[in-house]
Amino acid sequence: MLLTDILNTIIAQAGPELFNKLTEKFFLRLGFDFLSVFILVRFIYYPTHRKREYFFTFFMFNLIIFLITFLLNKVEFSLGAAFGLFAVFTMLRYRTEGISMNDMTYLFTVIAMGLINAVSKGSWDELMLINSLILGFTLFLDSSLFFKREESKTIVFDNLDLIRPDKRDELIRTLEEKTGLNIRRITVEKVNLLSESATITIYYLEK
Repeated sequence: MLLTDILNTIIAQAGPELFNKLTEKFFLRLGFDFLSVFILVRFIYYPTHRKREYFFTFFMFNLIIFLITFLLNKVEFSLGAAFGLFAVFTMLRYRTEGISMNDMTYLFTVIAMGLINAVSKGSWDELMLINSLILGFTLFLDSSLFFKREESKTIVFDNLDLIRPDKRDELIRTLEEKTGLNIRRITVEKVNLLSESATITIYYLEK
């Protein structure tokens, strides 16, 4: 609702002249922005993380940020109105439980791409170069093409005798036998003495 309110405020202040300013350049930039985000989400994010539930969030955040930024860049606002709109925008937060740092990074990336594609003053070659750099670095850093990524799982372990620090190596070997994973390190999150179990996070290299 807050994003919709921001757009409505922009349109209300701009008046009918706003739509006369939506030239061919606007639609070309919008199409280029959508294509860049589509490549990022469909061909870089999805093959690695296999999460379709964030597709709507990524695309809609990018679209709304692109529209807001493009319209703010085209319409003259008073300083107070501009600060007010961005103050409202900074209050936006997603309270999704369990969202990973990688997913938050992708969310920030699609927002940044919307901003860049909306307000960049450079040529099309420069814009293509910037988007290509973002896509290239994302592919390089978040895939196993060049190096294996470290993954993590949280499990419940029912042998407290192996939780002791002096038996850490034996615990790792036991967990590797049970999970079939090449475990690099572990973290004991909590110990339940009543059920004689422990919650452990294991870190392993993706095969």
